[in-house]
Amino acid sequence: MNTAGELDWFKSSYSGSEGDDCVEVALAPAAVHVRDSKQSDGPRFEVAPSAWAEFLGLVV
Repeated sequence: MNTAGELDWFKSSYSGSEGDDCVEVALAPAAVHVRDSKQSDGPRFEVAPSAWAEFLGLVV
């Protein structure tokens, strides 16, 4: 999180520069926030950091 308390969103370094089919992630102490990079004001969801770590272990 930045100093204003807003989330700092980022895309994977594996994402292309065209922005097609990407998700963005923002890390916070109590949750990992996920959104569609093409719809930054659209729906978002959050998961516990432990659940995110387990998910990454399955896909990486």
